[in-house]
Amino acid sequence: MVCGNESTPTGKLGARFAKWRAVITIGDARPSRNAIVANAHALARYAALCQESGLVPIVEPEVLRDGIHDLDRCHGVTGDVLAEVFAQLDLAGVDLGAMVLKPSMVLPGSAAPPASIEAVAAATMDCLRSSVPTTVAGVAFLSGRQTPSVATEHLATMVRRGPHPWPLTFSYGRAIQNDVLRNWAEHRPDSAAARTALLARIRANAEASLGRLVAVA
Repeated sequence: MVCGNESTPTGKLGARFAKWRAVITIGDARPSRNAIVANAHALARYAALCQESGLVPIVEPEVLRDGIHDLDRCHGVTGDVLAEVFAQLDLAGVDLGAMVLKPSMVLPGSAAPPASIEAVAAATMDCLRSSVPTTVAGVAFLSGRQTPSVATEHLATMVRRGPHPWPLTFSYGRAIQNDVLRNWAEHRPDSAAARTALLARIRANAEASLGRLVAVA
């Protein structure tokens, strides 16, 4: 579990949110029903405990890209996972208006032929609209080892397919860091160039969360 801190008005530090990641793999006869239920139950217990302690839970069910599955297979598994997660959250009494969902996008496996930007956006939003209650406070997508530019374009395209019942945004790791790491490797020890690359990618994703796509040098 990851916890986040920020300064309070009194200057003291205190945790404000926490994140728990559950990983689902697609393969032959996978995921099993038991794996889906067990992971969803763990996420719900964690979320309930967070709210009891005054923390905002970030609930992260990640369907991994590893494998040869196509877009339709990922859509089916992701829908099953999200439906079970919200069933378990309901049983645990979690306030959906005080949590953030951090899902993976619906993507074909990394060893399968790629899908178009529009196809991924359509499949992902169809999956969320079918499985995610409108009362959820927000959806912050993980990048799931997508390239920075593709992850940004997927987000902008999904936002443009709105309006949606929840705000859509990003919670990317490598899709923000990769440009910075590459820049650092090429221009070390020019930290200013790395900072510029970081800010450019963050701004691009901030624009994407508004449905706008901007070029990143």
